Amino acid sequence: MAPSSPRTRAAAALRMKQIALDNQSRTIRRLRAQLATERRGLATMKKELEDTQVALGASHKVIAGLTEIGFSMSKKIEKMKVKKQQAKASHVECHQKFQARIQEVEDSMQAQHLIIEALVEEKDSLLQTIQGLQEANDAPSPFDDEWEEEPEEHPDEEEIEDIPLGEGEIDDE
Repeated sequence: MAPSSPRTRAAAALRMKQIALDNQSRTIRRLRAQLATERRGLATMKKELEDTQVALGASHKVIAGLTEIGFSMSKKIEKMKVKKQQAKASHVECHQKFQARIQEVEDSMQAQHLIIEALVEEKDSLLQTIQGLQEANDAPSPFDDEWEEEPEEHPDEEEIEDIPLGEGEIDDE
């Protein structure tokens, strides 16, 4: 047995080395497969990252556009508020002018009414004087049964519209 022993040992050692090499080969193949899988996963992640960056860039552009639109709308809203305030102020001014003009017309109408009343009283006084003079001269009264007092006139809305506008005229422009 002695002479076969080194051969057996050498064969066993060789066999062990072969098994170790086979194990190392399997490990290398398994590690290469894992490396390939990791590389594919990394490539997928890199593609996803690029897509996310593109989407993020597009989102930033959309946000910038919406911000610009919002800013523009805010400016327009402020302009509309200013125009509304100006229109309101103009309306108030126009209303005040119109009310002043109405008051002028009413005052004028009241003054005319007072003048008419004074004229009617003066006319009545003159008629009485004429009748008194005619009675003193024994002359017939020319106004007997023919005189009818004119009804008092009340201006209609149409007559108010016919009054010409002077100062304080309201323009629709």
